[in-house]
Order: sequence, then structure tokens, then C-alpha cells
Amino acid sequence: MAFGGFNQGSERAPSSDINMVPLIDVMLVLLIVFMITAPLLTHSVKIDLPKASSQPNTEKPETVTLAINEEGKLFWNNEPLDDAALPERLRSAAAQTPQPELHLRADQNTRYQKLAEVMSQAREAGVEKMGFITQPETAP
Repeated sequence: MAFGGFNQGSERAPSSDINMVPLIDVMLVLLIVFMITAPLLTHSVKIDLPKASSQPNTEKPETVTLAINEEGKLFWNNEPLDDAALPERLRSAAAQTPQPELHLRADQNTRYQKLAEVMSQAREAGVEKMGFITQPETAP
């Protein structure tokens, strides 16, 4: 017994051991219940889905490459661009459907402030997709 016996004549101290048998019984019952119900949870409903034929959209949006050299000069698709003309070019690119992706290429010595300004102007113009173009390191 977990708390000792009913015999008053013995001088045994009460036992404080936990009886694990009921706990094991409950766990085995739960295991059996889960083993029975688990296959029923994957039951799917059979329905007839409508059939439609459509062509996937294979039109890739064009990309615009905006390069920034070490001095902070801008190049729109490898053509020199004035700083004042950048917002208008970005707005016209953002208005196209589908919107072109803006690929930013910056020299490693370009000031971060210039790059942040260009990114801010692109967001204000409504450009949704921007990415950075990098060159992988060559193994020595």
C-alpha cells in the first residue's frame, strides 16, 4: 500500500512512495484511443472539383538595373542618369504593368547614404520589388 497498513501492532512508518500502476493504466488507455482515432483523422471528403483550362502566366516582368558607382553617379540600364531625373524614371517604371524589378548594383566603396536615398526614392515612387546584385567571392 502507498500509505502503510491497517495493522496497529506494527511499528512501520508510513510509506511515501507513489503508486504508478494507475498512471500507467491511464497512459495505456490513452495510447490505444489515439492509435484508433489517428487513422480516422486523415479521412478526406470526396468531391468533384470543377475543371478549367488556363495557361500559366509566362510573362516575366522586365528588370531595370540601377547602378551607383564610387562617386555616387547613377546609371539606368548602363546609361548615365542625372540625380534630378531619377524620381521620374522610378515613377514611370512603377506605373508599368507588370511592374519591373529594380536591381540595385552599387560599388563596394559607394557611400551607404547615397544607396539609402536611392532606395527611399524608389519606395516613394511605388516600386514594389527591389534586389541587390552582388558578385560571388572567388576562391583563393
